Amino acid sequence: MKKAGTRFMQGSLLVLAVLAAGTAAQAQNYPTRPITAIIPFAGGSASDVVSRILFDRMSRAMGQPIVVENRPGAGGNSGSAAAAKAAPDGYTLLGGGSGPMAANKTLYRELGYDPERDFETITPFAAFTIVVAASNKLPVSNLKELIAYAKAHPGLNYGSVGIGSSQHLAGEFFSQVTGVQMTHVPYRNIGQYVPDLIAGTVPLGFQWYPNVAPAIAAGGAKALAVAGENRLDALPNAPTSKEAGLPEYVVSGWFALMVPKGTPPAILTRLSQEASAALKDQQVREKFELQGAEPMWLPLDRTRTFITDEIKKYHDIITNAGIPLIE
Repeated sequence: MKKAGTRFMQGSLLVLAVLAAGTAAQAQNYPTRPITAIIPFAGGSASDVVSRILFDRMSRAMGQPIVVENRPGAGGNSGSAAAAKAAPDGYTLLGGGSGPMAANKTLYRELGYDPERDFETITPFAAFTIVVAASNKLPVSNLKELIAYAKAHPGLNYGSVGIGSSQHLAGEFFSQVTGVQMTHVPYRNIGQYVPDLIAGTVPLGFQWYPNVAPAIAAGGAKALAVAGENRLDALPNAPTSKEAGLPEYVVSGWFALMVPKGTPPAILTRLSQEASAALKDQQVREKFELQGAEPMWLPLDRTRTFITDEIKKYHDIITNAGIPLIE
């Protein structure tokens, strides 16, 4: 009996070794077929635009297409939950934003996934400075005039791509900093918001640049300020919030490359290396700049701490704003 048990254990170890070798070989040859990238927001949104720029460069280097699948809904939760259930084999990527991967953990009673437990973060890859954008129907031309107007007209509408999005929280933070009372109008996707911004029915936004670029280009909206340390190359005439007289208003969002938990370490390393190389590419960087995005990259050993810290940061903003829990 003892010998039989020993043979069984040896056989089990042999099977495990074979499986491990097979997994290692699979990771070494990765990728051998097209990759799907889930973006939990609508096509044409800021996150969608910069993701496609990154994925185009990565796919050319990796020799396989990266096919973007837009799955908007529930503030990014729907697409993120779908990605969490995907096989951890490197063939399903997720564009994880600061909303669904950080803020929503505090905002929603049930996400359908856990940002820290269900995903590996390859790297945050794009930071978006918030642009304070106003409809041309709104009689203001700078940040000071906006604050004065908002105080004289309590309840001024501002739009975002959903409750808990970085744009929503940027508006809440603006209220906290300035003491103005505004009304948040959430949209399912950015395509619904832009016409209302131009028409002046929802005349204000605290947005990532690509979300309001069409309205600005069409002459229907104007950028009053950018809430970062530096001006954006895409909006050279828009002052920083500090230049506009509100230095404490500095806020941005981010987008990250993620995969389901359990993805082999060799694939994590490969994706990290490819993302790093893509983000160093001058053409990629120039395209990001045109979208008002700043390239970001972190090594794998720092990405978990990044997500944990961001969850805490947004928890504090949401708690201070008194935003009710979403059932």
